[in-house]
Amino acid sequence: MNTLTLSLGLVTFGFAEILLVGGVIVLLFGAKKLPGLARGLGEGIRNFKGELKDPSKDDRKSGE
Repeated sequence: MNTLTLSLGLVTFGFAEILLVGGVIVLLFGAKKLPGLARGLGEGIRNFKGELKDPSKDDRKSGE
């Protein structure tokens, strides 16, 4: 059986649940704001990963 599912530990989301969550997000934030929200989320994830790789980078910039 070929179905689209997303498994997060004990919870499994099917295609219908993913569409429902996506629809609720569009209703809450509006279609025009979604690209900006996704861009901000992506930048935050990139910054977080960068800090994990080199956490002392900010310390060297400030000269402490």
